[in-house]
Amino acid sequence: MFGGISIWQLVIVLAIIILIFGTKKLKGLGSDLGSAVKGFKEAVDKDEKNEEEKTAQQHKVIDADVKKDDKSA
Repeated sequence: MFGGISIWQLVIVLAIIILIFGTKKLKGLGSDLGSAVKGFKEAVDKDEKNEEEKTAQQHKVIDADVKKDDKSA
């Protein structure tokens, strides 16, 4: 199935992990991981937005220079 790993082997591994760490630690780990992924996505979105704003600002400056050159000619 997954490169030679059967569903039963996955269930056994999951059971061992639960026995070692316990459900509370796994739940905390899951929410920490979810928060980290959410923070990463927000940072990427913010970075993309900043990049778009920079590009828009550059276009405004270029357009202003072109209009200025047209008036002086």
